Amino acid sequence: MKMPINVFNKPVVEVRSMPTLVEQRNNLLDEADGLLKKSKQESRAFSDEESRRFDEIKSEVAKIDKTLAAEADVLKFGEKRTVPSKIEERAVIEARAFANYIRGVAGEERADINFTTGDNGAVIPQSIANKIISKVYDLSPIYQLATRYNVGGSLTIPYYDETTQQITMAYADEFVELEATSGKFTSITLTGFLAGALTKISKKLLNNSDFDLVNFIIGKVAESAVKWIERELLNGTAAKISGLSTVTQTITAASATVITTDELIDVQEEVPDVFQSSAIWIMNRKTRKAIRKLKDADGNYLLNKDVSAKWGYTLLGKDVYTSDNMAQMATGKTVIYYGDMSGLAVKVAEEVTIEVLREKYATQHAIGVVAWLEMDSKVENAQKISRLKML
Repeated sequence: MKMPINVFNKPVVEVRSMPTLVEQRNNLLDEADGLLKKSKQESRAFSDEESRRFDEIKSEVAKIDKTLAAEADVLKFGEKRTVPSKIEERAVIEARAFANYIRGVAGEERADINFTTGDNGAVIPQSIANKIISKVYDLSPIYQLATRYNVGGSLTIPYYDETTQQITMAYADEFVELEATSGKFTSITLTGFLAGALTKISKKLLNNSDFDLVNFIIGKVAESAVKWIERELLNGTAAKISGLSTVTQTITAASATVITTDELIDVQEEVPDVFQSSAIWIMNRKTRKAIRKLKDADGNYLLNKDVSAKWGYTLLGKDVYTSDNMAQMATGKTVIYYGDMSGLAVKVAEEVTIEVLREKYATQHAIGVVAWLEMDSKVENAQKISRLKML
């Protein structure tokens, strides 16, 4: 019988409890799922007893996860240390060179990482630009859930449309011609519109050597970019990016300032059942506040806090995301989008450029970091998304 490898030169004790812990963990998760399903089926919040039990389950699962993670860490002690790849090494070198360049500190000279300099600044490495785009992805659920195409030039996307006519089957007789029925193929074309996001950084801040300069710039540029991107995806601009502004499945409210339960149901029912599984609500926080006060015929609130929801709230069984870029309730405004956001197509040019402007803001004792982005967005599948528009 072969003995287990002992990496610490100590007696080996086989861990037999781990499968049991995994089973306990699965049982706890099943119990938590049962509590959530029961409260949803009965359209109510947790009782005090259910709430306490749910908290106990979370605590027990956390302890089990910590134990399982400890076992994994111990096993790793006997493995060889992973050697960073050349790509990872280059990214570290580029980040250090980028920070040195901004601070005006002389760094290592390597031809393969020297920045492309212009009259007023330098184009920074792609590894930094990629981190900014990844940050944008994390910050904006709309951008994250949309169908993205990272290609340059124009992109034509065909799709099959059965809104006005579709393939149907019917009874037939022998020797009688069948009547042809079908949907139709149509398409959207995504081009590209140039936009820039500018962030200015104090030179006083740059002089602090302990400050994590690279991640600060990545975060600030990403925040600036995501505000613009999300605004365009939700509202669009005439003759530019249209985003969700062309959604055709529209319910018009009976009032300019009030939303009713029936109107919310109508918006949800505009989206076919086949696309409901990944559907979400998008609205302004003040619209959510108004909806929180709505009740059904039994006096139950429609919108509830939900610990299992992505953003803390559910409405008619679907997660609710709020954005300051959504309009508040007013005449003619689209105040709610609902549906599967993969029905929105977003095309981003593959090459995103980030430039550092060292001289332009010298009189302000600051530097500028600007991100250039070429993007377009249109509704790709009209059946996946609906909206509520105020009277």
